Amino acid sequence: MQASSSPAAAETRAAWRMAAGGALLGTLGVFLLESGSDAASAAWFRCAFGVLALTLWAQATRRTPLWRLPAGTALRVGVAAALVVLSWVVFFVAIQHLSVGLATVVFHVQPLCIMVAGAWWLGEPLPRARMAAVLLALLGLSLATGLLGSGAAVSWLGVALCGVAVVAQTAVGLLLRARTPVPPLALAWWQCAVGALVLWPWLWLNGWPAWGPAWGWLAALGVLHTGLAYVLIYGGMARLATARTALLQFVYPAVTLLCDALVYQRLLAPGQWLGVGLMALALWWGARPVSAAAPQAALTRRG
Repeated sequence: MQASSSPAAAETRAAWRMAAGGALLGTLGVFLLESGSDAASAAWFRCAFGVLALTLWAQATRRTPLWRLPAGTALRVGVAAALVVLSWVVFFVAIQHLSVGLATVVFHVQPLCIMVAGAWWLGEPLPRARMAAVLLALLGLSLATGLLGSGAAVSWLGVALCGVAVVAQTAVGLLLRARTPVPPLALAWWQCAVGALVLWPWLWLNGWPAWGPAWGWLAALGVLHTGLAYVLIYGGMARLATARTALLQFVYPAVTLLCDALVYQRLLAPGQWLGVGLMALALWWGARPVSAAAPQAALTRRG
C-alpha cells in the first residue's frame, strides 16, 4: 500500500511546488510597480540577482554548474536567452500600460501560439481538438481584453506589447525544439547571464535607482521571482503530466488578478472574467494528450 501511494504523494508534492512557484510569480507585477523603476532597469535587476540566486542554489545543492551546456547548443541557447530578455523588458513596459492582471492574462496565450507555430514551421501535427482549443483561446482573449465590448477600454499599446513578448517567447519555443535538450534551469541561468550583460549599458547611461526600498523590490525580482520561482516551477513540471501542468500554469495569472484587486483595486468586468475562464479551459484542453502515449512535461517559458 505504501509503495503504491508513494508515486501519488510525489506527484502531489510536485503539484504544490509548481503551484507555489506560480503564486510567487503572480506577485511579480506588484514588485515591479512598487519599485518605481523603468522596465529595462527592472529587467537588469531581475537578471543580475537571478543569475546570482541560481548559481548559489546550484552550489548549495551540489548540482552540475548551470552554465555547462550540452555540446552544440551554445548558439541556440544564446539567441533564445536574448529573446527571453527582450520579452521580459517588453512585458514590463506592457504592465505599465495595462493592469498587471490583464497583461499577464494576454501573455498566457503563448503556449497555444507555440502549438500553432510548431505546426506551421516544423510540420508538427495539429489535431482538430487542439485547433479548437486555439480558437477558444482567441475568443477568450477577445473577451478578456474588452475587444467584444465585455469590459472597460484597455490600452491597445499594452496589448500590442504583450503580443511582441508572446512572439519572442514563441520563437524561443521553436529554437528549443531540437534533439539535444537543454535543462530548463540551465536555460534560465543563461537568460539571466545574457540579460545582465546586455542591459548593463542601460544602467550605465541612465544611472542606478536611488538607494532605498526600491532596491529591495528590484532584488526580489531576481531572487524570488526568478531564482526561487523557477526552481519550484521546473522541479514540479518535471514530475507532472502535460495536462496537469497546463492547468497549474493558470495559478500565475489567477494570483496576479487577485493582487490587482487587493493592492490596486482593479477588477475585471464579468465578461472579461468569462474570457479568462475560456483561456484557462483552452490551455487545459489543448495540453491534453492526443494518444495513449505518456505525455511529456511542458517546457513553456514564464513572464
